[in-house]
Amino acid sequence: MEIEHKNQNNNNIEDLKDLFEIDYVYENDPIKRTINITNLEDKQSLLEKLKMKIISMSNCELKKNSNRIVFNDGDIQSQIMIIGEGPGQKEDEIGKPFVGDAGVLLNKMLEAINIDRQKVYITNVVNYRPPNNRKPEPSEINRYSVFLREHINIIKPKILILMGSTAMEALFGQTLKISKERGKWKELIVNQKTYQTILTFHPAYLLRQPDQKKYSWIDLKMIRKRVDELKIGI
Repeated sequence: MEIEHKNQNNNNIEDLKDLFEIDYVYENDPIKRTINITNLEDKQSLLEKLKMKIISMSNCELKKNSNRIVFNDGDIQSQIMIIGEGPGQKEDEIGKPFVGDAGVLLNKMLEAINIDRQKVYITNVVNYRPPNNRKPEPSEINRYSVFLREHINIIKPKILILMGSTAMEALFGQTLKISKERGKWKELIVNQKTYQTILTFHPAYLLRQPDQKKYSWIDLKMIRKRVDELKIGI
């Protein structure tokens, strides 16, 4: 099997190949993009207001047991938005999503389809660390889903990637199963706007169940294909 690549270290390519059992690593030429400064300033302002709204929330057990809010990371102008579950210990310490072991794997997953993590936008369903890294409770998911929908409406991505069952439940309800719904494009309507959305496994789950990585690679290839179809410069 051959791997086509440009400007990449051979060791990195082999790591990706071993990680996802792949025979190709995507690459494409960089695309120049113009930035709408007014839109950027508007987004920054709206995001800051949303962040303060979450910080000001009362009677939240997650907030009481955390060190800091974990709100976002990446490019607020990105047309790709990734939503995970919630902060872990490392994220709670640093204040950014996906910076622990799951974050390292996420970086490799994105690199495998030639997407730079800093060129996507990342957040979580809940913005404070659940005690002992437990899964957020349904009441917590429901409460934070209001903020999450507002978050999506501010970023307005062309592609929305939901990682794990918590993200799926927050936006599609609790009747679906991630094992059956992953790898399918869905339409999510937020504030009368439709978002192309795909469900896939959370990197933390893949660390516990490495045999499932082959399915994530299928999902990643679908994401890369849609990025190319929509001519997203990333």
